[in-house]
This record gives sequence, C-alpha cells and structure tokens, in this order.
Amino acid sequence: MEKRLLFLLIGLALLQESQAQLLRKKVDTSSNSIRSSIDKLFGKGSGTSLSAADVAAGLREALSLGAQRGTRKLNAVDGFFANAALKILMPPEARKVEETLRSLGMGRQVDQAILAMNRAAEDAAGAAAPIFIDAINGMTINDAMGILKGGDNAATQYLRSKTTAQLTEVFRPVIEQSLRKVDATRHWNTIFTNYNRVSRDKVNPDLSAYVTEKALSGIFTQLAEEEKSIRKDPAARTTELLKRVFQ
Repeated sequence: MEKRLLFLLIGLALLQESQAQLLRKKVDTSSNSIRSSIDKLFGKGSGTSLSAADVAAGLREALSLGAQRGTRKLNAVDGFFANAALKILMPPEARKVEETLRSLGMGRQVDQAILAMNRAAEDAAGAAAPIFIDAINGMTINDAMGILKGGDNAATQYLRSKTTAQLTEVFRPVIEQSLRKVDATRHWNTIFTNYNRVSRDKVNPDLSAYVTEKALSGIFTQLAEEEKSIRKDPAARTTELLKRVFQ
C-alpha cells in the first residue's frame, strides 16, 4: 500500500513537471513567434531584446511622431497648395466648367476658388493631431501585432479605420468657415447647381463635402509618408525606443 502511494505521488510529481515544461514551451514558442515577426518586419536582430509590449510602445511612439509631423506640415500655409501630390483641384467632372470659365476670362476667379479650397484644408489639418493621438493611445497589443504583420502603411490604415468618422465631423465646420471667408461656397453652389441642370456629368454642389473628402485623403497620404520614413530611414527615429524597435 505504501509503495503504491509512493508511486502515485511520484507519478503526480512527474505529471506536474511535464505540464510545467509544456507550458514553458508554449510561452517560449509564443515569444519566439513574436520575435520572429519583429525580425521579419524590422530587420534581423531587432527582436532579441523586445517584448510585445515594447513593440506596442514603439509603434505608439512612431504613430504619434508621424501624426504630429504630418499634421504640422499640412497645417502650415501652402501645406496643401504648394504640394503637387496633395493640392486640391477642381473635381474631374468639373474640368469642362473650369475650362469654359477660363476661356471666358474668369481664370482669376477659378484660381481663387482653388486657393480657397486648399487654404480651408490647411486650416482643418490642425485639428487632426489630437484625434490621432487619442486613437493611438487606445491601441492594444493585439492591434500593434496586427500592424507589425501588415504592410508598409499598416499603421496608417489602422488610423484611417479608427479616425475617419471623427475627422470628418471635426473637419467639416472648419472647412465651411474657411470657405465662407472668401464666399467660395456661394459661388460654387450657384455655378454647379446651374451646370447640373443641363449636364449629364453631375458635380457635387456641396463644396465643403468635396474639400473635406480631399483634405482627409491628403492627411492620410502624408501620414503614410511619415510612417514609411520612420520604417526605412534611421535619421527619422528620434528616440531610443524607436531606434530599438526599428533598428
């Protein structure tokens, strides 16, 4: 009886040790998987001293830095207007109207309308950074690992999904106010409401909606550029954590 009890106790001890080893193996495998993902995205060797929490903190820092840089550039005078890639022009369906107006000697008015659209977008861009920061602070470790395994603009796409609705709500009144300063909205509505009555190619008479849409597109394009810079350019990594995560 005593021998059986002894064997039973030994068996239980061995079973517990076996389970403990299995658990350690699972933890090690998970850790190695995370490190492998880090290495794959950021370069060999970067994962050797980084945990998932480190990566999440690094991504939050990178996103915050990119958001602040990007919005600061676009919120400046000529942030949109002097940027060939982001400059807001007349919508494609309105190009014929633009050509007609220019042919009638109204080129100056068209240029003023284009300038007004870009100035409105520049004004609105300043409101984006706090919204981005809130979304970034709410990012979980699972979100971070999803971004880690995504493409070069995965972080930008994450922010697009989290902030577009709020940015639209905040941008629109700022843009409307900016456009009203130069009476751009009234002229736009008059021209294109009349144009839509006789043309099959309709133009949205809501200028504020159009500029808001283009401003948001420009914001995320700039953010993607900032993200790419931090991922690829060592000089863009201005803190120790960024240097560790993106080495």
